[in-house]
Amino acid sequence: MAATGNFRYRPVRRLTQLYLGLVLYGTSMAMMLRSDLGLNPWDVFHQGLSRVSGMSIGTATIVTGVAVLLLWIPLRLRPGLGTVSNVLVIGLVVDGALALIPTDLPLAVRIGLLVTGIVGNGLATGLYLGARFGPGPRDGLMTGYAARRPGRSVRLVRTVIEIAVLALGWLLGGTVGLGTVAYALAIGPLAQFFIPICTVAPPPEPTTGPTAQPERAVPAG
Repeated sequence: MAATGNFRYRPVRRLTQLYLGLVLYGTSMAMMLRSDLGLNPWDVFHQGLSRVSGMSIGTATIVTGVAVLLLWIPLRLRPGLGTVSNVLVIGLVVDGALALIPTDLPLAVRIGLLVTGIVGNGLATGLYLGARFGPGPRDGLMTGYAARRPGRSVRLVRTVIEIAVLALGWLLGGTVGLGTVAYALAIGPLAQFFIPICTVAPPPEPTTGPTAQPERAVPAG
């Protein structure tokens, strides 16, 4: 059973969780932006691209997502509903949330926004990945590239890509600061905590009937 493409098991729960996670992701991204204390590597790039192009940061996020999806083609990766939704929903939500969150906030409020944004981002990651409709375009690129290069870990590939994205974003004028370091230290443990809790398990394979898997013989001794 293909977990990312089968709508027949718990579709309402999974779809609700997917879009709740994407909305929360865009909102948490806006909170970190309004904190003005530093962003995660990809959002540093999104912000830098927004500043040099004149696009809104949400539009820059969507454009970047589409460009990354094009890089899936040589890796022969197939996007799922969650992948396409990730590209569109997060960018729209972050622009909407930025319109609602005021600017020029006191430092204590900005720190609160940063902390809440990082934790919310970890929960959002668990929700949309746990819905099992496919990874986001950036995560898929990292895991897909690692799979095509035997011997290279996902962690190494992710680190190299994110350092490159962070450096380019900083050169374009994106915000690098305390929040960037805090995100780098916290997002791994947060995702590791939330993903198992939020993952919607597929139904068990049947043990009887025509579709049941035959039992394997156990060798004597």
